[in-house]
Amino acid sequence: MSDTTGTDRWKALDFAPPPPDEDGAEPSVLVDYEAGDTIAVITLNRPLADNAITTEMGARLTEVLETIAVRPSIRVAMITGAGERAFSVGSDLRQRKSMTKEQWLRQRQDFDRTLYTLRQVRKPIFAVVNGIAYGGGSEIAQSTDFIIASENATFGQPEAMIGLSAGGGSPALLPRLLPRGRALQMLMTGDPITAHEAHRIGMVNEVHPPAELMAAARTIAEKIASNSPTAVQAVKRAVHLGEGQPIEQAIAIMMEAHWRSAVHPDRVEGIGAFNENRDPHFQDSDY
Repeated sequence: MSDTTGTDRWKALDFAPPPPDEDGAEPSVLVDYEAGDTIAVITLNRPLADNAITTEMGARLTEVLETIAVRPSIRVAMITGAGERAFSVGSDLRQRKSMTKEQWLRQRQDFDRTLYTLRQVRKPIFAVVNGIAYGGGSEIAQSTDFIIASENATFGQPEAMIGLSAGGGSPALLPRLLPRGRALQMLMTGDPITAHEAHRIGMVNEVHPPAELMAAARTIAEKIASNSPTAVQAVKRAVHLGEGQPIEQAIAIMMEAHWRSAVHPDRVEGIGAFNENRDPHFQDSDY
């Protein structure tokens, strides 16, 4: 006889499987170009499903990221979620319910490609977390350069609660963002943390009221876009390649980036603009 009494196990997560027929005609991932095509705003666009990620949605996100990576005019990108409730709750468990083992593994390969592409984008890209960020949704945010969040945002890795070891990067990424013990507690319990707690322990850079979040994100993006894209990309690469290396190796990586910028036209333009008290006009990145 089945148990129909229900459970409190999932209440802390504040989400449920999406309704079966929630998808509309719009693409599952939107991209808008702003500020003269220098800023790309990526929006995960399944709000009625808390922006849960289907196989098709993952493929679309990969396509968008690959386009941004090769479009010279784009100097910075940000990724957010549609609606007021969720950034993304991760993989769509309704879709996964009927998958065969082969289909599951194929989707896992597709998602691995998406997250790898996100981590490898040379251009600065940051997460604007506007609500729930669980599982793969939290891992998308962790895979960017930094995170800002709304006051109602929450971050969680509930994979162990459904019998999975997290597979989108969080066992490697969370201990780099949080104290090791705090990361392990999140991964082992599945309990989410609030935006304010994530900010307190260093996972999130800034917390804003929901109505002010996108304006704050645009301010950051506009500041980055106004700088030399060649220099910004070089310093991002120096940080990523130098992380975890012996200090002199990290310094050597930094110096290679520095010397390349020292002979670049943007250096002449930037110093000229400073001395002439005007805004600089930097070139699109050439590498």
